[in-house]
Amino acid sequence: MAKEKSIKELEDLPGIGPTTAEKLKQLGYDTIEKIATASPHELAELSGMKLEAAKQAVDAAKQATTLEFQSGNQIYTKRKALGRILTGAKGLDEMLGGGVEANAITEAYGRFASGKTQLGFQLSVNVQRPIEVGGLGGKVLFIDTEGTYRPDRIESVAKAAEMDPKEVLENMFVVRATTTDQQILAIERADKLIKENNIKLIIVDSLMSLFRSEFVGRGALNERQGKLNIHIHKLQKLADTYDLAVYITNQVMDNPGILFGDPTTPVGGNIVAHAATTRLYMRKSKEDKRIVRLVDSPNMPEGEAVIKITPDGIRD
Repeated sequence: MAKEKSIKELEDLPGIGPTTAEKLKQLGYDTIEKIATASPHELAELSGMKLEAAKQAVDAAKQATTLEFQSGNQIYTKRKALGRILTGAKGLDEMLGGGVEANAITEAYGRFASGKTQLGFQLSVNVQRPIEVGGLGGKVLFIDTEGTYRPDRIESVAKAAEMDPKEVLENMFVVRATTTDQQILAIERADKLIKENNIKLIIVDSLMSLFRSEFVGRGALNERQGKLNIHIHKLQKLADTYDLAVYITNQVMDNPGILFGDPTTPVGGNIVAHAATTRLYMRKSKEDKRIVRLVDSPNMPEGEAVIKITPDGIRD
């Protein structure tokens, strides 16, 4: 009886030769575990493999992957060690349980000028600070889909934090995406950049802008949501794999079905709602004040915090 082939590398999986393996690695599928957790349809679409071959590869990867069960205490110990990024506003940090957490997606939605991008700028600076002073000691990948990235604003926030503005800007990798394909590709190919540069924060500002402009009408909704689902799950995979934080901003619309109260609703539907670990609703108040409401969190109660957007950044 022939001895069963040991699966240690991608090339050991059925249907994956050296060329396909190299392509998968470039797309971020560089381990057996990542193939095991991939959707066969996603794998086939991204790599050019036939669907049946992708199914066989995923099944073989699952058989070769051991599953580790952990006790609640073990997970609790790991969660206590998770890093968090301070926002610059103590009230907001307390509401979030200590800041924006790693291994998670934090979504901020609201109308224009509600402070979503400004919070992203503040996090971009603060994440570079050492862990003991409220950062993660890492760099930033900033996906700009609306032309909102402003290095001069980063400079002023960095100066207020008594950090070297040139160094802070040097530690930011910015992609100006003008199509959904560019936006998706920037995340699909991010693994190498993250590993080589110690990226600890990914910002997508905004997540839905390009999807809304390219996929118009009900007929395009299924295709849009399918691409969006793959995209946002890749963001979560990166957060889990590299212990980094993901911060996404989101647009809103008025829900005509809400007759009383605030009709403001985030776009993206259930896919974004389920994928985001923490959801923040930001709205403009008087002068430079913004109201931030914690809408959804797995471990913190709903609440509100008042912040100010100052020349020095986000403050109480």
